[in-house]
Amino acid sequence: MELALGIVLIVLSVALTLMVLFQSAKDSRLSGTIAGGAETFFGKTKGTSIDKLLSKLTVVVSILVVLVTIALVIVTN
Repeated sequence: MELALGIVLIVLSVALTLMVLFQSAKDSRLSGTIAGGAETFFGKTKGTSIDKLLSKLTVVVSILVVLVTIALVIVTN
C-alpha cells in the first residue's frame, strides 16, 4: 500500500510541476511576448481556454497531492 501511494504521489507531483510550467505567465515582459506569439498561432480564444483548463487542473491535482500525502502519512504510522 505504501509503495502504491508513493508511486501515485510521484506521478501527481510530476504532473503538477508540468502543469505549472505549461501555464502562460500573466506578466507582460519577455514571457508575455513569447505567449503572445503562441496566441496568434493557436488563436486568441484557444490560448485562454487552455490556460483556464490548466488552472483548474492544477487546483485539482494539488488537492490530490495533499490528500495522497496525508494518506501516505496515515498508512506509514
